[in-house]
Amino acid sequence: MPTHLMVTRAKAGIFKPLERMNCHVTTTSLLSRSHVYALRDPNWKEAMLDEYNVLITNETWVLVPRPVNVNVVCSMKLFKHKFNADGSLSRYKAHLVVNGCNQQHGIDCDETFNLVVKPATIRTVLSLAISYDRPIHQLDVKNAFLHGHLSETIYMHQPLGFVDPNKPDYVCHLQRSFLAGALQYLTFTRPDLSYAIQQICLHMHDPHDPHFTALKRILRYVRGTLDYGLQLHALSTTLLTAYTDADWAGCPVTRRSTSGYCVFLDDNLLSGSAKRLVTFSRLSAEAEYQGVANVVAETAWIRNLLRKLHTLFTGI
Repeated sequence: MPTHLMVTRAKAGIFKPLERMNCHVTTTSLLSRSHVYALRDPNWKEAMLDEYNVLITNETWVLVPRPVNVNVVCSMKLFKHKFNADGSLSRYKAHLVVNGCNQQHGIDCDETFNLVVKPATIRTVLSLAISYDRPIHQLDVKNAFLHGHLSETIYMHQPLGFVDPNKPDYVCHLQRSFLAGALQYLTFTRPDLSYAIQQICLHMHDPHDPHFTALKRILRYVRGTLDYGLQLHALSTTLLTAYTDADWAGCPVTRRSTSGYCVFLDDNLLSGSAKRLVTFSRLSAEAEYQGVANVVAETAWIRNLLRKLHTLFTGI
């Protein structure tokens, strides 16, 4: 039997604050979990129809009888809200993608390669546009992945909800490809963030609390330096200037060296990189030579780019 008097929170007059909740009414349709729910919502249904019509218009597949002894992959729908810069809803997006778990490596899938523009190319074009007082325009290619042809032979089940009633047993023989990071994007105009973000990316496969703390520190730094950026000026000369440096066995874990370089066109920074070398350097001079080789290759590439843009450069 207890010999002391138990004092509860209620007896002491301590009560949990009453939480009052309000109902929030929104006209935005929630993200759909499957095509079944999406077809019931007019907004998502319209987005699915738009995506399907684009696929049919671009002749993404051809309906054929199902071949014998072939792997037929499934498809799935991905739904996403696209917002404007002010946070308002722009449109509903629905993507039809192939379920890669059903594909077999070497048979109907292989290594993928996606052509993207180099940041150095964009900076070079912007520098020349400013110097020659040329107008700058921006465009976005809608459904860009549908413009590529497939070299692999891939068969896919007809999309759920869009099965041809006249050919329900047919499968799609794919003719074109279609497929479904944020801080790294900031480094395009914020070179001062490159090293810190690169260190965070090294631990993305197994992050821990110290890495999350470092990430929050980067975000606080970005919030306090919103007016920082990369400035491009009109060129007074087309002289290419390159700088490079490297350490020796600087990584305490792998003992690999790190080299970096930056290439300027007049006073405009066109390209910069700081990477850990793939091979081990037995001497500091060896690490320096590898760094020089990297910057020479980048400078030669920029020189060829200027030639293709019909720009005469005064020297390197």
